[in-house]
Amino acid sequence: MLGCEHEADGERLMKALPKRFEKYGLSIHPDKTKMVRFRWPSKLSAKSGNGTFDFLGFTHYWGKSRNGNWVIKRQTMRKRQKRAMRNLYLYCRNSKHDPIKEQHQQLCSKLHGLYNYYGIRCNYRALWMLYQHVRDCWRRWLGRRTRDGHISWEKFAKFLMRWQLPRPRITKMV
Repeated sequence: MLGCEHEADGERLMKALPKRFEKYGLSIHPDKTKMVRFRWPSKLSAKSGNGTFDFLGFTHYWGKSRNGNWVIKRQTMRKRQKRAMRNLYLYCRNSKHDPIKEQHQQLCSKLHGLYNYYGIRCNYRALWMLYQHVRDCWRRWLGRRTRDGHISWEKFAKFLMRWQLPRPRITKMV
């Protein structure tokens, strides 16, 4: 990802970049390389916005800081969030008969990995949704181990006191 202040600089860069890559025997993938207009929002176009773009698993967008200044914010891409939730759901379903200790270790490991990658400023809400999803899935599939097929939230809250899942946290201030 390269950022240019002026559009003319970006166009000049897009012309020169393939030549520089060819010099070292590399090429630029035409479908994965493009110019994205991502302008500083003015007060007039604050409601219309200037679009977003996805890069490295994050959606980049303009937002207001607590001071009221425009800043670039990032959140987990919807496709990546959905994929992580689906994979965690499938893990809970497929390992429901494994020992609780093993399930707990695996879920903690998976959550720590997701928190470490996606734990950036402005992305806490997505991490919290992931945490709640894992908690709900684990409760659902552990309930399938019992005759009733259900574990109440009160009973599961006591269970979580012993087998705590890691809470979301911001690991990078990028």
